[in-house]
Amino acid sequence: MPFLSVEKLIIAFTKLGAFMASPDAAFIAVMEGSSNHNAWFTLEEVKKAVTSLSNMLNNNDIEKWFQGIEISDNPKKLGLVLAGNIPLVGFHDVLAVLATGNIALIKLSSSDDKLLPALLRQLVTIEPALERQIQYTDRLKDFDAIIATGSNNSSRYFDYYFGKVPNIIRKNRNSVAVLTGSESKESIARLGHDIFDYFGLGCRNVSKIFIPEGYEIKNFFEPLESFQPIINHFKYNNNYDYNKSIYLVNQVKHYDNGFLLLKEDEGMSSPLAVLYFEYYNSLDAVAERLNVQQAEIQCVVSEAQMTLDLAVLPFGQSQSPKLWDYADNVDTVAFLTKL
Repeated sequence: MPFLSVEKLIIAFTKLGAFMASPDAAFIAVMEGSSNHNAWFTLEEVKKAVTSLSNMLNNNDIEKWFQGIEISDNPKKLGLVLAGNIPLVGFHDVLAVLATGNIALIKLSSSDDKLLPALLRQLVTIEPALERQIQYTDRLKDFDAIIATGSNNSSRYFDYYFGKVPNIIRKNRNSVAVLTGSESKESIARLGHDIFDYFGLGCRNVSKIFIPEGYEIKNFFEPLESFQPIINHFKYNNNYDYNKSIYLVNQVKHYDNGFLLLKEDEGMSSPLAVLYFEYYNSLDAVAERLNVQQAEIQCVVSEAQMTLDLAVLPFGQSQSPKLWDYADNVDTVAFLTKL
């Protein structure tokens, strides 16, 4: 028998979404204390993550999501190796395991080991039966399958240790934006959120832009001025200063607006505080390029009309995924259902 019915899970997840929209004093205290454990987790950035998840957990979307979910009669134990690059980044994996009636065996990232347990405690308060599906561990063992998120380097470690069981192993990915040159200042300002939210540390953050030949860089920089305060964060500032000094010493051509370095580069993954750009002559050529390199790309933001195998999101929406926007375009629920 499943731990919980679909109806009870929908109610629990909806109530959790409402809680995140208006958290109690205890959870606010955890949010406020996050930067003491991880300097990147400022209160402003943590609030962004909590708000995004709250918006995700609206009743209509939860009900729509559950239409494609089959709850297991034979629960499996899922080892979850969670990342900690941005606040609560592993929440969706945990939610998918609970939604499919399986057991989440969670190995927290040391970079984010306070927020998620606090949020899951609230979920258990809402629906106590879920406590049976949530376990924590420092060392994964006795699991039936694995979902592990990390870097390209850690993925080799994951492949070695977890390759014999069903698995989803995620590597580095980045997101890109495609500009046509006809975007309004308001559109570019929204794109700023795709670039700067969470200091650019997420796989859904834009690290590369494609711009048409002859594009005026000032048309890109000017609408981003409202994000200038990001340079006041000491760790971001350190990265900015380091990369700027490298470019200056090596006489690497780049643009600089005082808080973001713009460098022409064919790569997809730019250093922190740097945004790569590449000129193009044809949108069709850009689309072909992105389709070829889709294994490196998490999402695309653009107002351009392109034929892509990847979903194209409006500017400002890369960090606001829906429940069915799965990391690396791998359907986590389908994976869990087949176990």
